[in-house]
Amino acid sequence: MQTHPLFLQGCGLPQAWTGQSQWCVLETGFGIGLNFLSTWQAWKADPDRPRILHFVACEPFPPSRCDLLKAAADLPGLLPLAQLLAAQWHGLLPGLHRLSFEDGHVLLSLGIGDAQDMLKAQTLAADSVFLTGLSPQHQPPAWDLNTLKAVARCCRRSTRLAALEVAPGVLEGLKQCGFEVINSPCLPADQPMLHAAFNPSWEPKTRRNVPKPLFRESMRCVVIGAGLAGAACAASLARRGWQVTVLDARKAVAGGASGLPVGILAPHVSPDDSALSRLSRQGLRATWQIARSQLREGLDWQASGVLQRRFDSSGALPADWPEAGKTWSRFATAANGAMPAPDCALWHGAGGWIKPQKLVHALLAGAGIRTLLGVDIDRLQRMPGVEPLWQVQTASGQCIAEATLVVLAAGFDSAALINRSRVAHSSVTAMPLQAIRGQLAWGMAPRDAILPASPVNGDGSFIPSFPAPQDPASQSGQDPVSHWLMGASFERDFSNDDIKAADQLALLGRLRHLLPATAASLTPAFEDGQAQAWAGVRCASPDHLPLVGALDETALPGVHVCTALGSRGLTFALLCAELLAAWLHDEPLPVEKRLAGSLRASRFQKI
Repeated sequence: MQTHPLFLQGCGLPQAWTGQSQWCVLETGFGIGLNFLSTWQAWKADPDRPRILHFVACEPFPPSRCDLLKAAADLPGLLPLAQLLAAQWHGLLPGLHRLSFEDGHVLLSLGIGDAQDMLKAQTLAADSVFLTGLSPQHQPPAWDLNTLKAVARCCRRSTRLAALEVAPGVLEGLKQCGFEVINSPCLPADQPMLHAAFNPSWEPKTRRNVPKPLFRESMRCVVIGAGLAGAACAASLARRGWQVTVLDARKAVAGGASGLPVGILAPHVSPDDSALSRLSRQGLRATWQIARSQLREGLDWQASGVLQRRFDSSGALPADWPEAGKTWSRFATAANGAMPAPDCALWHGAGGWIKPQKLVHALLAGAGIRTLLGVDIDRLQRMPGVEPLWQVQTASGQCIAEATLVVLAAGFDSAALINRSRVAHSSVTAMPLQAIRGQLAWGMAPRDAILPASPVNGDGSFIPSFPAPQDPASQSGQDPVSHWLMGASFERDFSNDDIKAADQLALLGRLRHLLPATAASLTPAFEDGQAQAWAGVRCASPDHLPLVGALDETALPGVHVCTALGSRGLTFALLCAELLAAWLHDEPLPVEKRLAGSLRASRFQKI
């Protein structure tokens, strides 16, 4: 069993992280989690702790929730933390998973799979390494020199390493990989430890030893857009010490596509478990983590599950879908509300509904964030100087705000802002953004309405019961009045959000296809105008994946984007914000390196 305090002592923790803004621990074998829990406990108890604690770990065979709790049962100081960990311990398919604690200040990046493969899929610079999963009597084939090289690639010069006594072959491998190894007895005396520091005789092929110029002088950031994408970026950056100013031309936050009354959260599924499917699961996990900690269950969100009706061959699960995947999605049964054969349906147990506006308000309420609304945003202007400094200006040239970092999160308008700015450069091409207008219908549920037990998607999406956004009962603690919602239309290359009567009729037609009995009971609401309408303009990219990060670091230093979230803003916003923060701060990635690369904003720029 792991002896949790020894690894902290072996790496000089918690003293070593004093005065640091963030710290990254790498553990090669997560096991039953005691080293993570003890590191988290030490972080909580330290008044001089870093702002962000990253813990990156690999584990080919994750334990059960019961095993996590059992391991900490006799350790009262760790048991409450183990319970929080167990609450998020689900859906651990092979690959990388990001679990968030302490309002995003403690981040566990858990790779389910072989350590060598998982480390190659990550990008990180560890400050401390807990070398676990080894035994003096047995050296598994997976722990060959290539695995130790993968560990070394994740280290910066002077990274401390600790391990229990290991096989001689591992000792020799560490030396070959650039570690200076010293065998020294550590308390208790009968438990020898291996101590090492990464100090190769050659210069490592890494840029992580040099701090980025962007963060030497100023930590001021401007985020343009007060919707889901902008609020998520502002929250992620503020947690890392940035003073963030959020600007929006509208007079209210979530005034654009993020202003719909309520939205569905459900993972995307595909037979080949595509990049979109994997990203949607990680995004869903990130959104639920914030909802559970900052919003009110039953009023602002509900993990009700979502039934997906399949009208064609789309949306099938992978043929070899493992048991862990069934936490996310599985074939539905009658108990889930599945329709009779030959109709097929999926049950997304991790799905549900959430109010985007409530999420946006919660994210923008964090420390270090101020919001300016109804401002005339015309262009960006780079100011002269060594350090990149950008001004956000009005059409008349008045400066609204200035910062070393600008994040464009204004949806479809992000491209127009770049085009109007005095930052034109031959190497920067226009962002290929497409406007997609969507209209939805919603209203109070009649007492005799025939409603499904959970949200249903397929030909559109239907949410059968949620409290109205401005329902006084939801503020007073009384039982709120139940409302329904049907959405949404899909109109490409249309950037006007005016309400169309024809769209209301079209939505009723789609509801008749999706849920015939429900449509029949709600037809009077559509016909007599009781059904309210809402419309917004979403933004998508050609490959249907978000655009995140820098467009051109040479031509536009300090200008980044987070846009093109399409119809999955609730799923992608928080994940994309954490990815942007990871790239900016050279942190461990929240998703595999290859998946992260598929979201880079520069992928459509001409080379």
